Amino acid sequence: MSIKQNRFMTLAICFIAMISMVSTMAYADRDKQGHKDKRSKSSYSKKDYRHDNRYHHDRYYPRSGYSLKALPSRHYTIRHRNKSYYYFGGIWYRPSGARFVVVVPPIGVVVPVLPPFYTTIWFRSVPYYYANNVYYIWRPDLNGYVVTEPPQGIVKETPPIMADELYIYPKQGQSKQQQADDRFECHRWSVKQTNYDPTKPPENLSVNELNLKRQNYQTAIRTCLEGRGYSVR
Repeated sequence: MSIKQNRFMTLAICFIAMISMVSTMAYADRDKQGHKDKRSKSSYSKKDYRHDNRYHHDRYYPRSGYSLKALPSRHYTIRHRNKSYYYFGGIWYRPSGARFVVVVPPIGVVVPVLPPFYTTIWFRSVPYYYANNVYYIWRPDLNGYVVTEPPQGIVKETPPIMADELYIYPKQGQSKQQQADDRFECHRWSVKQTNYDPTKPPENLSVNELNLKRQNYQTAIRTCLEGRGYSVR
């Protein structure tokens, strides 16, 4: 065998050995990830979640007391009476040691945005926004939504319900502040376009007339947000 042939055989053997080593590492990593996924699935328990079907809301949320190691990456940090709360997707958290526990938010705490899925409840011409056993009401003086008590008499009376369930996703990576600004500006634009403000609904209209104006407002704000680079559904 010539010197060139020896060199070629040596390089070929080294190449085959390298491919074999990489394949073994990839398989080991895939197997490790597979075991990790199995552990995650086995730790999931339906008893940790509850089905919220009030007002046909039809969503699942973790129960109060459920804990996790890390918060969602896009959570909001809310300060209320010298305490820190963390808010994401209609779920509220409080720190507990090295973990975070799902809690019921205190009355009066203010958030800049509503949960991505919510149900609008009209009670005596006032819109309440409901999700996960929590009622919110818009406060223009605070430029936010305030956690409030359920409307008095809501159990005895049946308010007209309109399910908005509006989900807004930033397609262009808009920051939280930009999302809040865009939503507020689209709200003001929609009010001018439809002559209707859901935070101050007129009292001299019938339920059907109010619902029609609400639908026109929702169409306007959807158009505005989509024009600013959001996916709305």
